[in-house]
Amino acid sequence: MPIYMSVRFSVKPESLVISKRAIEAFMAYIRENELGTQPYTSLQGSENETDFLHYFIFDDAAEEKHHTAEGVKHFTSILYPELSSDGVEFKSYTLAAATK
Repeated sequence: MPIYMSVRFSVKPESLVISKRAIEAFMAYIRENELGTQPYTSLQGSENETDFLHYFIFDDAAEEKHHTAEGVKHFTSILYPELSSDGVEFKSYTLAAATK
């Protein structure tokens, strides 16, 4: 059964460039290394460019692989020091309806 998740976070304004580079590199890592994570999308706030929303779907085996992956550890080591004081908000979901 697929696992649906989202992550919300904000970065410090002075950290926007380094954070976006880290996100872009992370997306490339996921594309190349996590075939069971589909999709993984990063959205940037249109009203506040320091706000981000990531949403993703794991197949059953991909969630554990993702959480223990070196690419995730590398990404969080860059991103977490750049976060605003709000921290990170993870949420899990179950599918209610879809177009596909």
